[in-house]
Amino acid sequence: MTEQSGFRLLKTCAGARVGELATPHGPVATPVFLPVGSQGAVKTLTPEEVKDIGFKMVLANTYHLYLRPGIEVVAKMSGLHKFMGWDGAILTDSGGYQLFSLAALCRASDEGVVFRSHIDGSEHFLTPELVVQYQEALGADIIMVLDECSAYGDSLERVREAMLRTHRWAERCKKALKRGDQALYGIVQGGVFPELRRQSVEYLTSLGFAGYAIGGLSVGEPKTQTLALVEEVVALLPQDKPRYLMGVGSPEDIVEGVARGIDIFDSALPTRVARNGALFTWQGRRNIRNTAFSQMDQPLVPDCRCYTCRTFSAAYLQHLFKSEELLALRLATIHNLYFIHTLMDRIRNAVLDGTFNAFRDNFWASYQPTDEGARVSQKQKWLRSRRQL
Repeated sequence: MTEQSGFRLLKTCAGARVGELATPHGPVATPVFLPVGSQGAVKTLTPEEVKDIGFKMVLANTYHLYLRPGIEVVAKMSGLHKFMGWDGAILTDSGGYQLFSLAALCRASDEGVVFRSHIDGSEHFLTPELVVQYQEALGADIIMVLDECSAYGDSLERVREAMLRTHRWAERCKKALKRGDQALYGIVQGGVFPELRRQSVEYLTSLGFAGYAIGGLSVGEPKTQTLALVEEVVALLPQDKPRYLMGVGSPEDIVEGVARGIDIFDSALPTRVARNGALFTWQGRRNIRNTAFSQMDQPLVPDCRCYTCRTFSAAYLQHLFKSEELLALRLATIHNLYFIHTLMDRIRNAVLDGTFNAFRDNFWASYQPTDEGARVSQKQKWLRSRRQL
């Protein structure tokens, strides 16, 4: 394990890896999924509930915390861990993706990003140096460089421009780093162009970051293209550094990401779809609002050991959603996060046992993913609405 990366690779199997991240707030087994708490909270749950499910690291977002309550407020409260009552590890995103998704409100240049708050329209200016300074003040264990994410469908020249700016910002972020107890990760960009992705990896690895994230994917492109690019990038990344696939969190994408050597995942998807009544099962997502569940006196997933499935029937959950009871959102979120945590445990065990290929085959033998066309359409619609604010 190198001191800089804080990562120890323990075993590989069929492309999948098991390792351990060393953080100031304890070790974290990989591959790992990070529940998203952008504003310092995983929606509907207490930190203790997140911990009881088994998670040891969560994600928070510098952009959101900068706007509200303000970095200085969190710093005065002795940092983000104490502020949000979480004693595990924290990764803070720089906010680059949020600025991308709110493109109508921001303007990027080599110097930094001028943007208007999506809350009150006030104007702000972020530089790579400020992003590092803010994350140091928050006190996260892993912090990210400022990057510029291009949109799916952008031209080669536009994507190259964003990639080169990301490289310049990354170098400035590395130079601005003052704390020695935080791991700074670089972010590989390049859109859907393999040659740009290769250039990005080559440049960023020459700077020597503690870990490497793959950004700018899962933004509307077909999954086959996402996975092909992940495979291409991972093959070029250092073996002894953690690989982080940003914004990916559906069960099927996690399994395929792990198969390609990814160590860290994050996404708001498990908690967001839970609040809409979509619950994970080993056969795929199920809409608990469906009338078919109104008479089901068993848990939605009978062998699930989460609090929700141990305590309540599918019929009761269906009733709560139909009645618009707030408890429905909490119980569904507990289940989906427990499901993802269980999936990560099973993946790690399969790699350690040397049976990952069999695990992957068994997963796909029963799991039915959501319709690809509908998924892409919904994602692109959401991004268009955000970028037109």
